Amino acid sequence: MTMQAVPVAPMVGFEDPVHGSQSVFRALLDAMSHPGKIITLDDIEAAPAPLNIATAAICLSLVDFETPLWADADIASSGEAMNYLRFHCGCPVTQDPKDARTGLFADGAALSSFDRFSPGTDERPDLSTTVIVQVAGLSNVAGMTLSGPGIKSTRALSVDGASDAFWAAVRANNQMFPRGIDLILTAGDQVVCLPRTTKVEG
Repeated sequence: MTMQAVPVAPMVGFEDPVHGSQSVFRALLDAMSHPGKIITLDDIEAAPAPLNIATAAICLSLVDFETPLWADADIASSGEAMNYLRFHCGCPVTQDPKDARTGLFADGAALSSFDRFSPGTDERPDLSTTVIVQVAGLSNVAGMTLSGPGIKSTRALSVDGASDAFWAAVRANNQMFPRGIDLILTAGDQVVCLPRTTKVEG
C-alpha cells in the first residue's frame, strides 16, 4: 500500500483575523507616529522560525495579495515560514527587492544598506518599500538618540546587535526624505518603528 504525503497545515495566525489585524494595525500606527516607542504585539501566540511573533503579526496585518513580499535567504529557505506567509497573507513573493512593498530580514546584525529596496519618488514617496528587520533586543535605555516628527524633544533607543554600518544606513535613509524606506524593528513580541523622517544621532 502506497502512503500519500499529507500537506502540513500552516501554523495558526490570528484567532480572530479581523480583530487581530485591526489591533496590530492600530498598534503600528501608534509606533509609526511615535518613532522609537516600544510596543508589544501579543495578538498571535507563536510563529514559524525564523519569524518572531511581532514580525508574523505585522505581516498578517499589512501584507496581502496587492503587496509583493521579499524575504532574505534565512526566511526564504524556510518552507514553514513561507507557507505561513503565503497562506495567511495571500501575497505574491518576489525575488527582486526593488519590486517589493514589504521586505523581511531574519537578522539585522549584518545589515548595512537599504539601497536594494525602492525609496519611492519625490512625487510618489508612498511607493517605497517597508522593511521589517528582526533584532536581538530593543530598549529605551541609552543607545542612539532619536528626534523628529512624533518625538517630543528626543528619545533614546538601544538595538541589540545593530552595527555602526546599520545606523549609518538609517541616517542615510533620513537624508533621502521625502524618498526612503520606512523601517520596522522587531524583537520577540516587541516592535519599534523608524520612519524615514526620524533623525538618529549617537
